[in-house]
Amino acid sequence: MKIYRWFVLAVVLIAFSAPVAAGQLPDFVPLAEEYSPAVVNISSTRERASAEGGREMPELPEGMPFGDLLERFFGERGMPQPFERERASLGSGFIYTADGYILTNHHVVEGASEIVVRLSDRRVFTAELVGSDPQSDVAVLKIDADDLPTLKLGSSERLRVGEWVLAIGSPFGFDHSVTAGIVSAKGRSLPSDNYVPFIQTDVAINPGNSGGPLFNLDGEVVGINSQIYSRTGGFMGLSFAIPIEMAVEVAEQLRETGTVTRGWLGVLIQEVTRELADSFGMSRPTGALVAQVQPNSPAERAGFRTGDVILRFNGIDVPRSSALPPIVGRTPVDSEVEVDVRRGSEEIVIEVTIDALPEEVAAGRGMPPRATEPQTLLGMQIEPLGAEERSALGLGETGVRVRGVTGNPARAAGIAAGDVIAQFAGEAVSSPEDLEEKANAAEPGRSVAVLIHRDGNPVFIALRIPNP
Repeated sequence: MKIYRWFVLAVVLIAFSAPVAAGQLPDFVPLAEEYSPAVVNISSTRERASAEGGREMPELPEGMPFGDLLERFFGERGMPQPFERERASLGSGFIYTADGYILTNHHVVEGASEIVVRLSDRRVFTAELVGSDPQSDVAVLKIDADDLPTLKLGSSERLRVGEWVLAIGSPFGFDHSVTAGIVSAKGRSLPSDNYVPFIQTDVAINPGNSGGPLFNLDGEVVGINSQIYSRTGGFMGLSFAIPIEMAVEVAEQLRETGTVTRGWLGVLIQEVTRELADSFGMSRPTGALVAQVQPNSPAERAGFRTGDVILRFNGIDVPRSSALPPIVGRTPVDSEVEVDVRRGSEEIVIEVTIDALPEEVAAGRGMPPRATEPQTLLGMQIEPLGAEERSALGLGETGVRVRGVTGNPARAAGIAAGDVIAQFAGEAVSSPEDLEEKANAAEPGRSVAVLIHRDGNPVFIALRIPNP
């Protein structure tokens, strides 16, 4: 009897608790019904260049069967006739003005010769490409229509990690498909997109969803679905959306001028690791470490130095190096801002006037090792660097080359053959003897920041000085 009463009590508890748990789940039906009409399907056609080249047609005996057919294929010059192929690209987008302006991704319409937009009411339009920006992956289209349904634009900045979000798009061409999930991270940087602080979600996004809207539970667009992380080509639990504020800023510039202007500071940066933070005397790793100050840049004119750690830019904290490019990029050109920098053991403020980001930035190239007798130091073989090589790397009178790595601590630090050491513990290195002197003066057991150039790119590495 006692067992029966416990069983009845358990059933009652489950009966009362189940509706509460179910009531906590959001209802996506009203969102899907109200906002799907403003989501569009986009297909673009891309022309491929004519094929040229081929094999010569062999000489054929007169009267050979299919001779005329072969001659038509190879042509008069004995080459295949040129032809063009076209391929369709499917994506999504959404209407954000009633007179027909549409937001989507750059990669959805890149290189398109024709862009076709299909609405939920089955109307079809040929769209005009107003402008497209590959760096933010945003594009603006225009269709000739009025009184169109539109979406409300919200704020990605108010999004919280763990918040429910909804996506509507055309995965694999299945238009107006609805998927939902949560925000799993914010301000995510991807290797190919330095200027976009992506919203990371676990919403199911697949090919064809690109360019579609990401909604919050208030029905406001907070992002444009852009990329997925996948090893299979399909959804694997990680998707990324462009914050709507950034997308709208880009779209307005594209509508007004056809191009996008970004702020430029002119520094190459890297992450501050725990070991580098220790070498700089910092209590924790934070900020963006300046690995190189580019010539004729705002940073050079303002007095930035290699080894500076940027902590705040225009009053905005820089917790990681990936946070800096989007902040600088959104800064108005010609504006004067204050930058909080850690230099050595002090924090200073540098005032800098921001320039427009140049269209092309020249990249240096590494030089092959010279065949000289190396000097072994700290587990690596060091050799001098010639004047031409220093000039090519922009090092002036500094720099020595790592000819080979023989052991620790160089191997443990990740130093490799061909690296050029430009600084050791914040001081320029002019020769192998100079590096040896600085290494002997370093405190045993402590990490030292070493600035190297690898394949023309500067990077700091923390190297721990061995105990005697």
